[in-house]
Amino acid sequence: MPDNRARPALFARGSWSEATRIAEVLREETVGGALLLLATVVALVWANSPVGDSYAALRDLTVGPESLHLNLSLGTWAADGLLAIFFFVVGLELKREFVAGDLRDPARAAVPILAALGGVVVPAVIYVLLNLGTGGGALSGWAIPTATDIAFALAVLAIISTHLPTGLRTFLLTLAVVDDLVAVTIIAVFYTSDLEFAFLVAALAPLALFGWAVQRRIRSWWLLLPLAAATWVLVHESGVHATVAGVLLGFTVPVIRSHAAGGPEAGPGLAEHFEHRLRPLSSAVAVPVFAFFAAGVAVGGLEGIKESLTDPIALGIIAGLVLGKPIGIVGAAWLTARFTNASLDDELSWYDVLGVSVLGGIGFTVSLLIGELAFGGGSVADDHVKVGVLCGSLVSALLAGVLMRARDRAYRRMYEAEQADVDADGIPDVYQQHGIADPSDETT
Repeated sequence: MPDNRARPALFARGSWSEATRIAEVLREETVGGALLLLATVVALVWANSPVGDSYAALRDLTVGPESLHLNLSLGTWAADGLLAIFFFVVGLELKREFVAGDLRDPARAAVPILAALGGVVVPAVIYVLLNLGTGGGALSGWAIPTATDIAFALAVLAIISTHLPTGLRTFLLTLAVVDDLVAVTIIAVFYTSDLEFAFLVAALAPLALFGWAVQRRIRSWWLLLPLAAATWVLVHESGVHATVAGVLLGFTVPVIRSHAAGGPEAGPGLAEHFEHRLRPLSSAVAVPVFAFFAAGVAVGGLEGIKESLTDPIALGIIAGLVLGKPIGIVGAAWLTARFTNASLDDELSWYDVLGVSVLGGIGFTVSLLIGELAFGGGSVADDHVKVGVLCGSLVSALLAGVLMRARDRAYRRMYEAEQADVDADGIPDVYQQHGIADPSDETT
């Protein structure tokens, strides 16, 4: 007898509460992406101008207490300090997704997780294959093309004015968040040298106190900020990259709304409160400032660009981002569908998945960070890394623009259907039709 059970749908739009939250997150990240693009352009123009030496002098200016081994350059402060804010928000988002979001359902979580892993493994393999005989420590950059920059990707979406359906937007955001988790794990495991175990153990004390405080919904900045700073300093001193502290702190924050004893809900989870406060700081300040100090490479004119683009390091990064990302993401998603008997949402095709996966090849912020960790800031190899990341991200952005613009009419139709609210009850009709309005969702 034929199996009449409904086949699970890939890239479905999910619940109304989740769609609303995703839309809010993406709006903030889009603004941050525009500022990131502006900061990158300013850095490149300044670094290649007649006064380019002043850019390098500013980036290398050291500030901070030397007694605490924190007499760091402004570029290092941006990478180690400001990006810790970015990764704190990543930690909040990860916990939100897997504790209280749509991805608490293993069936829904499988596709973006496996797609993200495919988008990490394949670019890394391509980079390694192109650099097997390069020497000079080139293989240490294997993780550079594995990252996806969600802010940059959303800025590109805003520029090409595509009305991406909610299911694909959710997939892109979740893909990038899981990608960030993999990236911070790679940084902690593969780019930690001279580990000072005593400092790492000592970091557990302020981390535990921070977790104890937030679990009791304590929001006092005068308590939480010193504990977070102490955790960051001790992780930094341990030899583990300090951004790892941001993710660990984010994991301690409660997501579920608290309840008064025998009474109504006492308010949103503290994770939502922190996200609202810190996401604008992360997307509008931390990431653009890091990009400003990280992206300013003096390319040396056409000859310099030619030299960079003949380096297998840069070629491996470009090939990993432009080819490896879509091959890995689409391949993993297709295999998941094949072995779970899942099917695409009725209005979508694998062409749409390809467009999003090419957009995933925009690996900017974390790719530049890993490049600095792999080769050291200011080295020739690091300059070639920056050219490779910029070129690979640009090519991916252009290809994604072409692919997605071709489907914009269909996306616009889907988007308008998702916004229609004939009964004017505040919830679009399409979510109620499918029984996924979820108005009583108790999570943040």
